[in-house]
Amino acid sequence: MGKITGFIEFERVDEHNKAVKDRLKDYKEFTVKLPEEELKKQGSRCMDCGIPFCHSGCPLGNLIPDFNDLVYRGEWKKALEILHSTNNFPEFTGRLCPAPCEKACVLGLIEDPVSIENIEKNIVEKGFEKGWIVAHPPKERTGKTVAVVGSGPAGLAAAQQLNRAGHMVTVFERDDEIGGLLRYGIPNFKMEKEIIDRRVAILKEEGILFETNANIGLNYPIEKLDDFDSIVLCGGATKRRSLPTKGADAKGVVQAMDFLTQQTKSLFGSKFEGEMISARGKDVIVIGGGDTGSDCVGTSNRQGAKSVTNFEIMPKPPLSRSDTTPWPFWPLQLKTSSSHEEGCERNWLINTKEFITNDKNELIALKTVEVEWKTVPGQRPQLIEKAGTEKTWPCDLVLLALGFTGPETTLSEQLGLDLDERTNYKASNYQTNVSHVFTAGDMRRGQSLIVWAINEGREAAREVDLFLMGSSNLPIKGQGDLPGV
Repeated sequence: MGKITGFIEFERVDEHNKAVKDRLKDYKEFTVKLPEEELKKQGSRCMDCGIPFCHSGCPLGNLIPDFNDLVYRGEWKKALEILHSTNNFPEFTGRLCPAPCEKACVLGLIEDPVSIENIEKNIVEKGFEKGWIVAHPPKERTGKTVAVVGSGPAGLAAAQQLNRAGHMVTVFERDDEIGGLLRYGIPNFKMEKEIIDRRVAILKEEGILFETNANIGLNYPIEKLDDFDSIVLCGGATKRRSLPTKGADAKGVVQAMDFLTQQTKSLFGSKFEGEMISARGKDVIVIGGGDTGSDCVGTSNRQGAKSVTNFEIMPKPPLSRSDTTPWPFWPLQLKTSSSHEEGCERNWLINTKEFITNDKNELIALKTVEVEWKTVPGQRPQLIEKAGTEKTWPCDLVLLALGFTGPETTLSEQLGLDLDERTNYKASNYQTNVSHVFTAGDMRRGQSLIVWAINEGREAAREVDLFLMGSSNLPIKGQGDLPGV
C-alpha cells in the first residue's frame, strides 16, 4: 500500500459535468476529466483492507485495491494489465456500471467510498491514449468453431475469451451494428459509440468474425448453426413489459427502447422502421424510474421537450442507505442521475389508470391515481389505490420504461431448449439441455447489470472450452488472465 494515510488526507473528488445548458445542445459525453495528480490522490484513498469487500460487490471480482495502488504510484500500464485480467471491457463498465463495488467499499462505512468506477475508466482510457491496448491473436488454433449469438457485453466477452482459447469464433448480431443494447439502448451522451467501435476493431484483429443483420431463426436459418461445434446464446432479455391499461395502443404511447434506438440511429444515419418519435415541443411523461427511464428523460430534454415528468409506482427511496439493505449489499437509496438534474418532475406512488385520446386515437392526456403498498407478513405486498386522488395530466408522448420480462423464444423453440420458472433459458453451468448449446447474460439470468453480463460471458466461455477440449486454461472469476494473478 503506497499512501497509508491517503483515505484520511484526501476527500473523494468526482469528475465534473459540463453545465446543463451546454450539454443539452448535443449528444456527446459531458464529463470533464480530472487531472492525473488528482486521480493519483483518489487511488491513494483505497485502504488496502484486510478483506476487500469491493471484490464481493463486483460480479467480475476485479482486483480493485491492486489497480488503485498502482494508479497512486503512477504505474498506469501495470494497473491496466491488472484491470484487463478480470474485465474485458472496462471502458464500458467505467461509464455504465452503477458501481456495486463502491457500495461495498469499507471506507464507505465512515466516509465517501473510493471512486473506483472513475479510476477504472481513466485506467483504460490511458491505455487507449498510450497505445497499450492492442490485438493479441492466439498463437495456435484448436480447429473448433463456436457461434456466439448476440453482440452485447455478454456475447463480446464470451467471444473474446473463446478466441483467446484458440477457437474460431463468429458473432451474430441481428441489428446493423455490433454492440447490442450498448449500441442502441444506451444514449450517446452516456457512451459515445466510437467507444464500442475501437474495441470491436481490436476483436476483429484478434480473429473474431462478425455478421450483422443476422437474425438467427428468422432471416438466418437456424440449421446453419449446425456447422459449429458449439453455440453460445447471449441474446439478452428483450421482451418489453407493457401496461394493460385502457388506451395503451394510442398514437403517442411508445416503448422506451423504440424511442432510444431511433434517436441513436438518427445520429448515425442508420435506417429505422416507422416515423421518427420526437419529444420536441411536447409534454412528455416517462413511466418507470430506472436507468432506462432516466435515459428517456435525458433524451427528451435534448430533443427539446416542453416538459418532462417521471412516474414511479414504488415509494420514494430514502436519501441514505435503508436498514433493509445493510452494507455491503446494494442499497435501497434514492438515485438522482445527471438526466434528472437536467430537468424532470419526479413522482412516486403513482399508477396509470387510462391513456386519454382524441377521435384520431392520438394521446392527449394521462389519468393517474395515487397508491400505497400494504405489507402483510408471509404475503406479497398489495397495491392499494387511494380514494379521491385521481388526476389528469396533459401529455403528447408517453415513454414506457418498464423493463423486460425475459428473452424472446425464437431460439429456444427452434433449438428445443428448456426454460426456467422465470421464462429465462435454463442452463446448468451455462449449458442448456442441448449439450453443445450454452447461454449467458440476461438471456440466462434475466435483466441485470453490465458487469453481470461480462462475468457471465467469461464464465460461459470457460464452460464451452471445457466441453470442447476437456480442460481449460481460461480463468475462473476473480482469478485473472495474468500469470500469478
